[in-house]
Amino acid sequence: MKIDVKTDLWQYLAQTQKKIVMYGMGNGADKILNICTDRGIEICDFFASDGFVRGHSFHGKTVLSYSAVKEKYGAENIIVLISFASSLPSVLELFARVESECETYAPDVPVCGDKLFDMEFFTKHKEDILSTRALLADELSRNIFDRVIAYKLSGKLSYLWEAVSERHETFSLIGQVRSAADLGAYNGDTARELREIYPDIEKIYALEPDRRNFKKLSEYANSIEGTEIIPINAAAWRESATLTFADSGSRNSGAFAKGRQIEVSALSLDGVLDGAAVDYIKYDVEGAEAEAIEGSAHTIKAYRPRLSVSVYHRSEDIFALPLQISSLRPDYKFYLRRRPYIPAWDLDLICV
Repeated sequence: MKIDVKTDLWQYLAQTQKKIVMYGMGNGADKILNICTDRGIEICDFFASDGFVRGHSFHGKTVLSYSAVKEKYGAENIIVLISFASSLPSVLELFARVESECETYAPDVPVCGDKLFDMEFFTKHKEDILSTRALLADELSRNIFDRVIAYKLSGKLSYLWEAVSERHETFSLIGQVRSAADLGAYNGDTARELREIYPDIEKIYALEPDRRNFKKLSEYANSIEGTEIIPINAAAWRESATLTFADSGSRNSGAFAKGRQIEVSALSLDGVLDGAAVDYIKYDVEGAEAEAIEGSAHTIKAYRPRLSVSVYHRSEDIFALPLQISSLRPDYKFYLRRRPYIPAWDLDLICV
């Protein structure tokens, strides 16, 4: 494993003489701003894309346009921190344009939890990181792993441009699916995808805790024929419990998300299946993947289903979740696949 990063992004920003400006506003910007404040890093201005400035302010500063911030400081004198996420090709093109004109980074801040993947974190967990890399079964997985780790430390977009794979490669690894468990089913988007790829799929257990998402999921389940979709209004967890969730009605609804809090039911997949087998499980549960895997331990040990696990919500997920699964079934083969996204989201561990 070659990680050619000697100084993490936060250390670099703390000593630069350039003016630091942030591209975007919202929760991501708040997280980055809080880290900068804690580390004595000054943010000089906030800006939005040309055409999206409406005279509003953010943290007491008037939001500038991209053109205005370049005119104010000079493109060669600024560091741009991208502070929102996107997979849209048009937005990724904007990011690439800014990167070509200014020194640009996309700081890696965790979706959930407060552990920052900085040099201290990397050094502390290096043994587990190396152990995880050794589990990976092909060169593409190892390349993605190395580049994502380097990105997390450096914030450099160049690593993420190179750490991508095609969506079809994921399902070619998974193979034929007749029955599935969709943990974090959202509005039925994964069920739709599974039915498109596997026309003969017979049954999908679909767990979704958010009430608005669950309504859409149920409407979809009732509208189709040929596949039995079983909507379950619950979060995937290690055991039956009542959890406090953010009632956001978005893909990011979860026990660790921010927003108006409500109580929701949580179930283990082992309890839901009650001894039944499935041959595929998808985990995308907004930071509760470790608990959901724990709640699937019997199913994984007994039936060895193929797995797709989101490993980007927490800083430790990229190494802790593979090691957790390996402890349950050492005979799995592990692959990493990732679709284009800034920051390092849509990173999936495939276990077969």
